[in-house]
Parts: sequence; structure tokens; C-alpha cells
Amino acid sequence: MACVISATSSNSGKTLLSLLLISWLKSINKTVQTFKVGPDYLDPQQLTAVSNKACRNLDLILSGEKWVKESFNHFGGLTDFSFVEGVMGLFDGIGSSSKGSTAELAKVLNLPIVLIVDARGKAASLSALIKGFKEHDKELNIAGIVLNNVQTTRHEKILLEVLNQINVKSLGCLPNCEDLFLPSRHLGLAPVHEIKDLERKVKKWASIAKEYLDIESFKMLLLAPKTKDNYFNYLKKKESVLVYPIAIADDEAFHFRYQETKELLERNGMPTITWKPLENKQIPKEARGLIIPGGFPEQHAKQLSNSTTSLKSLKIFTKKFPTYAECGGMMLLGQSIFDTEGREHPMAGILPFKAKKGSLSIGYREATSNNKSPITNLGDKLIGHEFHRWEIINKSYNSKINPIWNLKGWNIEIKNEGFCNNLIHASWIHLHWASSPNIIETWGRSVINNAKQIS
Repeated sequence: MACVISATSSNSGKTLLSLLLISWLKSINKTVQTFKVGPDYLDPQQLTAVSNKACRNLDLILSGEKWVKESFNHFGGLTDFSFVEGVMGLFDGIGSSSKGSTAELAKVLNLPIVLIVDARGKAASLSALIKGFKEHDKELNIAGIVLNNVQTTRHEKILLEVLNQINVKSLGCLPNCEDLFLPSRHLGLAPVHEIKDLERKVKKWASIAKEYLDIESFKMLLLAPKTKDNYFNYLKKKESVLVYPIAIADDEAFHFRYQETKELLERNGMPTITWKPLENKQIPKEARGLIIPGGFPEQHAKQLSNSTTSLKSLKIFTKKFPTYAECGGMMLLGQSIFDTEGREHPMAGILPFKAKKGSLSIGYREATSNNKSPITNLGDKLIGHEFHRWEIINKSYNSKINPIWNLKGWNIEIKNEGFCNNLIHASWIHLHWASSPNIIETWGRSVINNAKQIS
């Protein structure tokens, strides 16, 4: 019943193995549902592009155990095959704990684990590494090992002898070759739109999977979950007589989003329409709300700054309709962005700050709201995730713009964060709307009440 693709550490080849398996299944005309552990946006983009089916995030911290189980059983049961790609190393969770880790999720879903190991520089030491992972938590079922970056035929023979000595099954040996290189950026893998000649790569990956992986074993390990109880609460449709379209920014600068957000809006009387800020276009006139997800605006700062029609439209829109902007989306609302070369480019000028490159901020955050925004009421408590390298400078607040909430997280001091008023919610924090019913309820009321006031 499906499996989890995990690793001994980040950058070991989890996504590479996932793409090989999807490509192979695609080559034999089988459907596959993929899942990703944690609050990742970039890996799921690649899994989605190759499988032609939206990858679903399974996050025990953001969404909770019940939601994760329902999502896995519902969507996983709709295809021929299914699997979960892990996050970081198998046991890596919040801080020094395993809370929210791939290991915890594998136990919650009762799934076997396929461990991919970067074999560079390893021989007999592989034995100690694998035995350590098996002994660390004996409740886990490590079904087999895939070795990545195997250097030569001699190297492969040594590694397979080591696995045989400790009675661990080998599920494949991947060579170190150019066809298996995945480009990366400062927050992880490169966005899928930067991958050139994807269809050719998919055919090549399918061929590599057949040659270097134990396909017969994977046919059993990837079988989709079959359950009688595939009910999923968030999919319930709310009947609505009125329709309130929501524009969502979606281009090469803004693309960090969960599939479920769009589905949730559309099931609650808010059909989504696309706005592409980089194309220098006005926000669609029928929109009654706007969502600007995260992304890489710093890589497109010059083009965004020159998109004066987009910026002017945004400035007008935020004075009339509810606007939700997270992470990179928030940066668009500021005074300016310093690009990757350190050059400053004016932005919409709606919020009082500038954004420039800083140190990495990453981790789950507990947020307690101090003010009302389009998605929060005073005292609301939400769990979100922060992940960015750009930072805010020259920040200020005034009578029209207030901080949203206090943030708490592992190894950080409690701090005020975000910008808000009745029509604007802008924050570094990424939220998972579909597993937090209060978010869509508050947003829906904001959109409806505001639309009635201006009609």
C-alpha cells in the first residue's frame, strides 16, 4: 500500500528518485498520485509537472493527523499507484526533534520506507549508516535502499556486498551522470518553469528507471492505498447563490501555492481567475478579492518594477477589495525590492518597508493575531511556516497599517510580524488554508461584506 521515499539527509536524491518512478509509470500508461511531506512548494511543482496530477502536501504540523490521513486515503485511492516523498532526512523535524518528520508521517500512515542514500565516498561505512537508521526507530519498516551517485561498476559491487552482509534489500543503484542532475536555487530545487526540454527528460528518466531500479519490487511498493473510508471533509461544497471571483497572481515570480487553496475557494462560491503581474496587466475587473502567493520576485524585480499597469492596478485594488499576500507576495506590496545583484527597484508602495537579501529564516510559527485582517480576527491562533532569504528593512507602522500578529517558533524570540488593515493581510507566513476552516470562513465574510458595501 504505497510507500515513503526518504533519505539519510537533504540533497540525497529523493526528488530524483520520485521523478524516475513517475516517468517509468507514465511510460507504461499508469496514473500516479504523489504526496510531499512538509510545507514544500518547489518539489511538488516538479512531481506535478511530470505526473500531470497535482502533488498534495502532507504536513502533520500545519494540517494535523486527521487531515493528513483523509487526504492520503482519498487522493491516493483515485490512481493506479501512489507514493509519498519525504522531507530532509528521515528523522528531521522541528529543531532537534522528529516532530513533523518523514518518520512520524510514515508511522501515522503505516507505510514502508524506501531510503535513498548518496553513495559518494562510501564503502563499508554504508553498513554503519544503514544499521543506525534501522536501529534508531524499530517501529519503522525500511523496505529497501536505493544507492545514488554510484561511481563505477566496482563501486556498485562493493556497496551491494555491504548491503547483503547486513541483510538489507537493494532496490537500485543510480549512476553519477548528467541526465540525473536537477538544478537548484537558494530555497531548494529550481522552479519547474526553469527546466528545459522536460518531455525529453521524462523519456530519458523512464529509461534510466527501467535500467537501474528494481522495477518489480517497486510495482508492489507503489500500489495505491485502497480504503472504504475515503471521505474528505474539506471537499464538501458550500452552496452559494452569489459568486465572488478571486484573482490569484500566478506567473514566474509568484507560484508558491497549495493546490487545495484554489479548490477550497471554488467550492465556497469564489471561482478563481489568474492575474499575471509580470505581463503588465490590470487585475481582472470582475475580481472581488486577490491572493498573491510567494515566489521569487527578487529574480524578476526589474520586470515587476517596469510593469507599471500591474502596480497601479494593485494600488487601486487594495483600497477597494480584500488582498492576501504571503512572503514574496508581500514584497510586491512594499516600497522597493533589492534584486539578486543588489539593485533597488520600486514596487507598489502600498506598505511601509523595503526588501533586501538577508539571512535565511525558516521554521514553523505559532501566530496569535493582534488585529483584524481579511483572514484573522483578534485573538485567532494559526500555525504557519516561514521560509525566505529576503528581509524587511525600514519597516514602520501607522494609523492605517498595523502588525498582524505575534509569532512564536523554535529558537526565536516572540515578535510582531506582518502588515494589515481591514482589506490587507501581508506576512512572511505561509498558511495552509484548506486544513484551517477559520481562514476560509473569515476570508469569505471579508469578501462578501466588502462586495455588498461597494455594490
